[in-house]
Amino acid sequence: MDGQEPTQGGGRRGGQRAVRWALVALYLAAGVLHLVLPAPFLKITPGWVPDAPLVIRLTGLAELAGAVGLAQGWSPPLRRAAGIGLAAYALCVWPANVNHLLIDLARPDHGLGWAYHGPRMLAQPVLIWAALWAGGAIGRRARRPAGQLRE
Repeated sequence: MDGQEPTQGGGRRGGQRAVRWALVALYLAAGVLHLVLPAPFLKITPGWVPDAPLVIRLTGLAELAGAVGLAQGWSPPLRRAAGIGLAAYALCVWPANVNHLLIDLARPDHGLGWAYHGPRMLAQPVLIWAALWAGGAIGRRARRPAGQLRE
């Protein structure tokens, strides 16, 4: 089984599948970077985060686990859980993104500036939605008739 979901017309949900694989690639790359090159992530981690190096390593592992969960094709409930987990993860790391924006804008040269940070801030809710949709937690596949249990 390749994990593709049939649609009402018997075709494939190509858009959802494309988003799922884009997220798999994104989170695999980010997970590896968090583990192999943690320094940039440590620089933007808010000061109130305890044991930041450990948290950065754990976030890398969470990204890798979520990517594997989305990629697998044998368990829709596992894919759904991975989508929910990655959505929650994207919400939880949002403070680091805000912190990065504030650090950069406080610099005399404004660091990466609004051209980078504006789209990044706007993309975070899209990433949250995309993980939920690609994992099957929301959308047509997620709806069940009353009384019918999920897989």
